[in-house]
Amino acid sequence: MLLSELLKGINILSEYEDREISDVTDKTHKISEGCAFVCVVGARFDGHSFAENAVKEGAKAVIVSRDLGLKEQILVENTREAYAIMCKNLCGCAVDKLTVIGITGTNGKTTTAFVIKDILSSLGIKSGLIGTVKNMVGDREFHTELTTPDPYDMHALFKMMVDDGIKYCVMETSSQAFHQMRLAGIHFETGVFTNLTQDHLDYHGTIEEYKRCKKTLFLNCDKAVINADDETGAYMSDGITAEVKTYGINTPCDYKAENAEFFADRVEYDLNGERVIFNIPGGFSVYNSLCAIGAVCSLGFGFTEVVNAISDASTVKGRLELLKTNTDYGVIIDYAHTPDGLEKALNAVRGFTKGRVITLFGCGGDRDKTKRPKMGRMATDLSDIVVVTTDNPRTEDPDEIIKEILIGTVGSKAEVISITDRSEAIAYALKIAKAGDTILLAGKGHETYQVIGKERVHYDEREVVADILSKM
Repeated sequence: MLLSELLKGINILSEYEDREISDVTDKTHKISEGCAFVCVVGARFDGHSFAENAVKEGAKAVIVSRDLGLKEQILVENTREAYAIMCKNLCGCAVDKLTVIGITGTNGKTTTAFVIKDILSSLGIKSGLIGTVKNMVGDREFHTELTTPDPYDMHALFKMMVDDGIKYCVMETSSQAFHQMRLAGIHFETGVFTNLTQDHLDYHGTIEEYKRCKKTLFLNCDKAVINADDETGAYMSDGITAEVKTYGINTPCDYKAENAEFFADRVEYDLNGERVIFNIPGGFSVYNSLCAIGAVCSLGFGFTEVVNAISDASTVKGRLELLKTNTDYGVIIDYAHTPDGLEKALNAVRGFTKGRVITLFGCGGDRDKTKRPKMGRMATDLSDIVVVTTDNPRTEDPDEIIKEILIGTVGSKAEVISITDRSEAIAYALKIAKAGDTILLAGKGHETYQVIGKERVHYDEREVVADILSKM
């Protein structure tokens, strides 16, 4: 592809000689003969420091945000933005041929994304999905490392969708992705806001910056579906040009759930004259389903057919996932890893548990420390027994993380036990469980690994539970 074609849509601040380019990358280990190397400034490495070597290794162009005095350099305002747009151009602007639904918020993004895809499928619409658990092109599944992928991988997925005849894509859009401009050059038909609570402050620094990054979605969409019950909802809709529809339970809105009933395997409620049956339990499932219904209706599909279709939506892996254990107590895996997420999961579990609620969780290392005692308090407030353990300690001492969690449990009425090894902790929870109890294994969800030090070690709680029960 000609360099001039790759650079379409980018504000170029220097002259350059047009030439054929074989590929685009911002990674030093992926430089190839004839490629364009984009010098991105990261937290630990500045690509500008490698620009000269990139040319020696075969790069025909280096995209820079400051003058390096190289013949091959092309100066732009922001190399992150330029990289995203170049990846889009490299893939023939495939994303422009898709109707894209973007979902942002602290909790509920993954479930809402899968439910939207399930609704579209029930309506006979083939769609793509990009998110935390996996990426999908129709029924084909692809591994994912990030909630919102690197632009190169993301636009390759968009191209696969278009080549496969897909017209709709639903995707999770993270605050980091907006901050790093991974989504530059993408216009959304519909932007969806689930909720906002404390998370990722280790990255953003303040809740205000976290909110600002998420609002980027609503500055670049035609329609917006906003949670009216969340106090941040008004901020997300303020000053945007998109057509706004709201949903909620407690506030006057366009999609308001009424007469809700909660069961162990579903929720039911009335919505604008129709009865909604949604096969994922918990109060937060009312919000997720309202959100999904509003999003699909924003695409022009009929309200009644959308409500009927949502009854076919299935449970999402790692989101209140009930394991098949052949025991007289329940074992549920959930991704809850924030105070709000843990509260929602526990309220759901408490709603259908006849016996005791036994909660097992930990907090990630090298992440926001302020939420650790808050999660300790939340767990003990809503559980009968709490087992505090390890969850992705990374480079921190897991015992120190546990100590910080335990600060929030002081004075609680719940029984609190700390067991550092997560498998031993799970074995303990399974051993003490009685008929009618529910064990909530919180934090790992869909993840099948533990991050210890800088190594990612295989760890699937489904396998761990099965192995322990087989030996009991």
